Amino acid sequence: MTRILVAGGLGFIGSHLVDRLLQRSDLDECLVVDNLWTGSEENLAHVQDSRVRILVGDIEQAPIVGKFDEIYHLASPASPPWYMTQPLRTISANVIGAMRLLGLLAPGGQVAYTSTSEVYGDPLVSPQPESYRGSVDCTGPRAAYDESKRCVEAMLFEAHRVMGVRIKVVRLFNVFGPRTRADDGRAVSNFVTQALRGLPLTVYGDGSQSRSWGYIDDIVEGLARYFWRDGCDYPGPLNVGNDREISVLEVAKYIQKRFPERPIVHLPPAPQDPTNRRPDLTINRRMIPGWDCAVCYEEGVDRTIDWFRAELAKQPAPLLAPAPVLAPLDIVTPAALVPAAAEKPLAPVSAAIAGGAEAPSGAQLDL
Repeated sequence: MTRILVAGGLGFIGSHLVDRLLQRSDLDECLVVDNLWTGSEENLAHVQDSRVRILVGDIEQAPIVGKFDEIYHLASPASPPWYMTQPLRTISANVIGAMRLLGLLAPGGQVAYTSTSEVYGDPLVSPQPESYRGSVDCTGPRAAYDESKRCVEAMLFEAHRVMGVRIKVVRLFNVFGPRTRADDGRAVSNFVTQALRGLPLTVYGDGSQSRSWGYIDDIVEGLARYFWRDGCDYPGPLNVGNDREISVLEVAKYIQKRFPERPIVHLPPAPQDPTNRRPDLTINRRMIPGWDCAVCYEEGVDRTIDWFRAELAKQPAPLLAPAPVLAPLDIVTPAALVPAAAEKPLAPVSAAIAGGAEAPSGAQLDL
């Protein structure tokens, strides 16, 4: 009997992972634990499978009985507006959650953890290999997320070295697609929902900061292959993401082409947002040969627009994301606060910060 626990299984990535797990014939029970902080029961409302049980509660203290053969730890917000407003809760979900989950692992079982490219901080090398130790401010405004992810990595690798625990650790780069919250707070979902609501597309800083946009279907396929399907015994860490680097401003302009009446407006930068992101996939291609991000970001954005259009038509609720924390206004030049005009070349390493914002309630939907 194979018992599996997915912490954070009602979230954006977690719910997609549950869908893949349910394709397995060796699965007898899948317990999904989620406190609905950023997850939603709607993400698994389509599932009609007697093997699945959903428990709403914090992973640190939810009433969980028994041991599990496989544990997947995704119980953490991943969007800066969410984790920066509740940093202690973020640390607890990652670190205390991981300690709890290790105690629920059956002898010989495996625990898999979705860490993040944020462990690299604002990197001084590009692309970022797993061996890169990063450039992180351990007391800065993003530290609750960055450092708690680093701490869990350390915890799991010590459990592996000292106790022989089987682990799999991935470092996810930027993931987007269906089941993202409308008020998620990150660039793609912000731009799409702003455009659909008839609002300007807001970019923090000058938009030259780059990201590696991986569409959810490709990312979860990589996770499934590494975590269980390919039989790989490499503990990680393993970069999983798209190695095509795109600026935030370029994404905004692509979405603007779909909604040409929407202006792009620049706001002050958010503090310490990384200037660049690109995974080195050398080890990835050895561990899961043939895997790649097959869906280009343009196609992924088009699919995401279609999904959000349908979702907002069903329930055009006001956005609820916490307001982003901004850097002081005086570090932004006046030109950066007006709608974008001519395209600027992407700097390889820039001091600008990433895009996205909250939209007011009551805005007209372009559905």
